[in-house]
Amino acid sequence: MKKQYLALACAVAGLVAACGGGSSPSSQSPSFAAMIGSASGGGADVAATGTRWQSVKYGGGGYVPGLIFHPTSPNVLYARTDIGGVYRWDATASTWVALTDSLGIRDGFYMGSESMALDPNDDKRVYMSTGLYGWDGRNGRLYISTDRGDSWTHVELPFRVGANDQGRAIGERMMVDPNKSSVLYYATRTSGLWKSEDYGQTWNQVTSLSSFQYPGDKIGSLPNRTMGGIEGVLFDTSTTGTGTATQTIYTSVAPDYAAAAGMNFNLYKSTDGGATWTGIETPVTGYYIPHMVRAKDGMIYVAFTKDMGPGAGGPARLYKFDGTNWTLLKSYDTQQWVNFGMGGLSVSGSGATTRIALGVTNSWGNWQGQPIVQVSDDAGLTWREIASTTPHTPSGTDFSGWIDDVEIDPNNPEHVMHVTGGGIWETFNASAATPTWKDSINGIEENATLALMTPPRGASYTLLNASGDIGVHVQTELLKKATREPHGIFANGIGIDTAWSNPAYIAAIGTPGYTNSGIHGIYSTDSGVTWTKFASEHPDASALNSDQATIAVTKPGNIVWAPAGARPAYTTDNGATWTYTNLPALPGVGIGRAYRVVADRKNPNKVYAFNSGGAWWNQWSDTAHFWYSTDGGHTFTESTTFVAAGARVASFNDSSIAVNPNAEGDIWVVDGFSILHSTDSGVTWTKLNVTAPDWGTNETWSYPQVYGATSIALGKAVSGATYSSSIYIVGIVNNVWGVYRSDDGGKTWRRINDDNHQYAGIGNLAADQVMPGRVFASGNGRGVIFSY
Repeated sequence: MKKQYLALACAVAGLVAACGGGSSPSSQSPSFAAMIGSASGGGADVAATGTRWQSVKYGGGGYVPGLIFHPTSPNVLYARTDIGGVYRWDATASTWVALTDSLGIRDGFYMGSESMALDPNDDKRVYMSTGLYGWDGRNGRLYISTDRGDSWTHVELPFRVGANDQGRAIGERMMVDPNKSSVLYYATRTSGLWKSEDYGQTWNQVTSLSSFQYPGDKIGSLPNRTMGGIEGVLFDTSTTGTGTATQTIYTSVAPDYAAAAGMNFNLYKSTDGGATWTGIETPVTGYYIPHMVRAKDGMIYVAFTKDMGPGAGGPARLYKFDGTNWTLLKSYDTQQWVNFGMGGLSVSGSGATTRIALGVTNSWGNWQGQPIVQVSDDAGLTWREIASTTPHTPSGTDFSGWIDDVEIDPNNPEHVMHVTGGGIWETFNASAATPTWKDSINGIEENATLALMTPPRGASYTLLNASGDIGVHVQTELLKKATREPHGIFANGIGIDTAWSNPAYIAAIGTPGYTNSGIHGIYSTDSGVTWTKFASEHPDASALNSDQATIAVTKPGNIVWAPAGARPAYTTDNGATWTYTNLPALPGVGIGRAYRVVADRKNPNKVYAFNSGGAWWNQWSDTAHFWYSTDGGHTFTESTTFVAAGARVASFNDSSIAVNPNAEGDIWVVDGFSILHSTDSGVTWTKLNVTAPDWGTNETWSYPQVYGATSIALGKAVSGATYSSSIYIVGIVNNVWGVYRSDDGGKTWRRINDDNHQYAGIGNLAADQVMPGRVFASGNGRGVIFSY
C-alpha cells in the first residue's frame, strides 16, 4: 500500500523519475516531503535540493565482455564493461549495482576493466584490472576490494592492459590460485605472464615462460595497436584453500605474441608452480584461445578461433583435452558467407553428463537453428541450439551478436547467461525444449553520450539524448527505457535540439553507420513518435562524420547545422535546401572541431556560434571566437570583446555554451578555464573569477591536467533563488572538481555531487526546465545520470 501511495504522489508531482533506486551503493531515495516540495517549486530545502544522483534508464547499451561468478557462493556475480566500469549483481533487488562511480576526473582512463578475479576462498575479495588501451603507453591499475566492491584501493601495475582493445573478451586474464589466495597470475597482452604472491600488491614477470616484453610504449607503436598476448591461466586442481600453491598450471598464448617472443606453442603447462614450462602440441595452431575451462573431473575444454574478436570470425574448433589426448567436439569452417567463430565457453558437472555451453560469435541468430548458444548435456557428443530466433523483449536490447562470454551458474546449471554488444541475457530453464530468455540489464547503463537537451515546460518528454552506438532517443519517463527512437536510422547520435516555441518539433544529426558514412539529419513533428529524413544534407556532411558537430533549431523547419571542420549552413524548409552562413570554415588542428551553435530561447531570430579554438596547441595561431546573429542564423557578427574578456583556446570537448531560457540575450560560455557571461547577446562579456584549472606537473603553456570549467547548463531555479535560472557547471571551484550549482547568477557556487558520484569525469550537462534542482549529466561511459 505504501508503494502505491508513493507512486501516486510521484506521478502527481511529476517526480516518477525521482522515486527509483540509486545508481550506486551510496545513493539514497529522496524523502516524500522533499519530493513534494521540489515538485511544487517551493518548500524544499535549497541546500538539499539536487544533491542526490541516479541513472536515467536506457538499459545496457554497451558491451559486457565478461561475467564472473564466484565458484561457491550463490548470487555473487560481477559484470565488467569495456568503457563503463564494473557492476555487482544484487539478487535481493534484482538489479546490477555500479561499483566504480567513485572514480574521479583523473581516473577516466581506468573506467574500463580488462579482467576481474574472485578469491575462491573469500567471496568478499575481488580484483579488477583497469586501463582502456594498451597502445596508449600508460600502464594499467589493479583495484582491490575486500567488501565486494563497495570500496577499493589500487596499485599501479607494471604492464599495460586494454579494456577497450580488440580481444577484450578473451577470457579472464587474471586468476587467483584456489589453493593459496595470496597468489595471482595475470596474462598480459604485451609483457608475458606475471605473478603476484602478496594479494596483488606487487608483481613480477614469470620469465621461466617468457621474458619478452613488446618494446612499443607509445601510441601507434604496436602492430595493429593491440596484441592478444598471453591469453589466460588455468589451474588444474579440484582443491581449494590447502595453503600450498597449485603446481599444475596451463597458460594459453596468442599467435601474435608467440611469433614476437619466439615461442613455438599456443599452450604451455607447468607442473612445478610456474618454475618451468613445457609446450603442448595443440590440434590447431595460429588460432586464438578465447576460453579454456576445467570440468570437475579434470577434463579441460578449449575453444580455438581464427580471429581475436570481439565477435570473432572463424574457422573455429572446440576440443576436450585429458592431459594427453585431444578430442574434437565442435567445428565451424568458413564457407561462403558463413564465418562463425567461438567465444564464450562454460562447463558444469563431470563425466559423461558434463554440460557445455558454447557461445558462437559472428552469428546473429536470425533464422531458426542458426547457432548462438550451443549446449551439450553429454560432454560434447550431441548439441542443441537454445537461443536462436529468441524474440526481443520490450526493452529492445539486442539478443545476439558478440557472444564472447557464456556462463553456466555454478550453483544452478539451468541458469545460463550470455553477453552481447548491448548487455546481458539469461535463461533459467536451459534444459527446456525452447528455453525462455530475458535480458538482465537492470541497473547497467553503459553508453557514451554526445549531446543532451531538455525541452521547455509543456513538452510531452523530459530529455533528448544523442549517444554513440545507440543513436538518438526521446526520454518520456526517466526510469523507463525510451521508446521514441528513429529505429534503424542512426548508429551514432551526435547532436539534437528542439524548437522552443513548439517542442513537438525535434531535429537530430548522426551517422547511419559506424565508420566513414557521413553525417545525416532527421526531424520529428510529433515529439519523436515518427521521424523524417532531411530531403538533403549539409553540403559538407557526406565527408564529415566526426562526433564534433552541433545543430540548433530556431523554430520548426528552421535549423542551423555545424558539422566538424566546416562552415555552418542553415535551412528554412526542413532540410530541403541548405545555404552556407557567413561564418568562416575551421582549419584542421589534428583533432575534431566545430562551432557550437545555439538558438536564443526568447528570441528565435538570435543565434550564437562559439568556436573554442580547436586545440590547446592552436593558441599560438588563433584565438577562441564568439559570433552572434539577429536573422535566424543566416549571417553572423563576431564579438570584438570576447577574447579581451579572457576567453582562451581549448578543444571542442572541453568547452560549452548555454543560454538562459528566461532572458533574451543572456549567454554563458565555459572555455575550459573560466566562465564568461554576456547579457547583451554576446556583444560584451564579463569573466567570472570562479574556476581555475589544475595544471599538475604540466607547463602552463600547454594544457591542464584537469580543466577548470568544461560544461554549463541553465535550468529551472530552485526555491529562494535570486536569479531566473539555476546555473550548473562541471569544473574546479576552490581546488575541488565536481558539479556545481549557482542560484544567484554566478556569485556563489555549491558542489552538488560528492566523491562517491564522480563517474570518472562528467561531460555534457542539460538542466531541467520544469523540475528545480534537476540537472542531467553524461558520465564517462556510464550513460546519463541526474540530480534530484
